[in-house]
Amino acid sequence: MDDRTYHFLAELLDAFLWGGELVGNENLPDHGPAVFVSNHVGSLGPIAAMASLPLRVYPWVIGDMLDADKAPAYLNMDFVEKQFHLRPPLSLWISKALSKITVPLLRSAGCVGVWQGEALLDTYRVSANLLAEGKCLLVFPEDPKQALNEEYQMSPFQKGFVHLGEFFYKQTHQCLRFYPLVVHVDSSRVKVGRPIAFNPINPAHRERARIRTVLEAMIHEMYISMTMEGYQGIPLPH
Repeated sequence: MDDRTYHFLAELLDAFLWGGELVGNENLPDHGPAVFVSNHVGSLGPIAAMASLPLRVYPWVIGDMLDADKAPAYLNMDFVEKQFHLRPPLSLWISKALSKITVPLLRSAGCVGVWQGEALLDTYRVSANLLAEGKCLLVFPEDPKQALNEEYQMSPFQKGFVHLGEFFYKQTHQCLRFYPLVVHVDSSRVKVGRPIAFNPINPAHRERARIRTVLEAMIHEMYISMTMEGYQGIPLPH
């Protein structure tokens, strides 16, 4: 998929599924390489992020979503049954039909599969190559195995995505920038924060923890501030 087609599809997503506002534009880079790190907020988060960002991004997606044989089961578990509250066999039929559309669409959009075990190295290699070409990635590092924090509407971050800084530095000797991104559904806004850069001088394990912790804290703070801004518009009772 070329950039023109990508941006056309992003405009369709914005018009029919999101229709929100992008704030923090002054923090956007003029071009890549960059990694946007976002909260997920269910299936709407990736749609809102891609519809809002003026730059083309290459999202990380669960590897099964790019596999025609595995996608129906994953869609059934993660989307159809959760969103539509359906059960087999109807949910499976719908998931199989959806996968006929989603798999080729995600592949065409350049989504990067996040695989398990040793295959995860392929995720990092593909991602580092895209970054070296000046592309932008979009990652959603929440850990689905951990509980959702109701205040921030997100789960704690995993830190595996920070390996991108290491792979990119080894390949280019440049420091990768990570941009916090917040999808705030209630206010229909997506906000971009100031970036933080990978520091190759720090020990790798400490740098992974630092970037994960700082980005998570920044996204928490941005989310709360956006929530409070929404409350300011509610009139006081008489």
